[in-house]
Amino acid sequence: MLILGSRLISTPIMGLQTGTKLAETKNPVIDPGNLKIIAYEVSGKLLSDNPSFIRIADIRELSDVGFIIDSNDEFIGLDDVINLKKIYELNFNLINHSVIDEIGRKLGKVCDYSLETDTFLIQQLNIKRNIIKSFNETNLLIHRTQIVEINDKDIVVKSNTKKLHSIQHPSQLSYINPFRSTVPQVENLEL
Repeated sequence: MLILGSRLISTPIMGLQTGTKLAETKNPVIDPGNLKIIAYEVSGKLLSDNPSFIRIADIRELSDVGFIIDSNDEFIGLDDVINLKKIYELNFNLINHSVIDEIGRKLGKVCDYSLETDTFLIQQLNIKRNIIKSFNETNLLIHRTQIVEINDKDIVVKSNTKKLHSIQHPSQLSYINPFRSTVPQVENLEL
């Protein structure tokens, strides 16, 4: 099931043993290499480490009442998992990250994302257009397969317009049929 990432911020984390609220989610820790949420930073009165995290692997279920975990022992500190510490220290924040296409045109900024609740893979990015383009167009949805590169500054996505260098004669038109195969094929038609 797809769910907006913003819906999981400030989500209660419930303990299965006690049936009470143990903590609440703050920020997701996202691996920029595969756009997967590996943990959530959490806040709560009973937490001993600052910052504290709940790994996605330790969540039993996402239900109507929030995340359900076994007990308070599932919360970890920053130094408890090496991979978590490395990704956390990248300080990667998907929200407000600039999005451009391959040609370099600015498309907008990430305002939200949709994730698969089974895998916690981010499937779609919701892109808020700049003020001028927002009058004519609504927000963009970018699927994860359209992403070409993620760097510190931008998320680069496939362009919907390609420069075709195969046109050599003005009497020839070139078209790319995306439905033939996964490899683009160019057909030349004479006028």
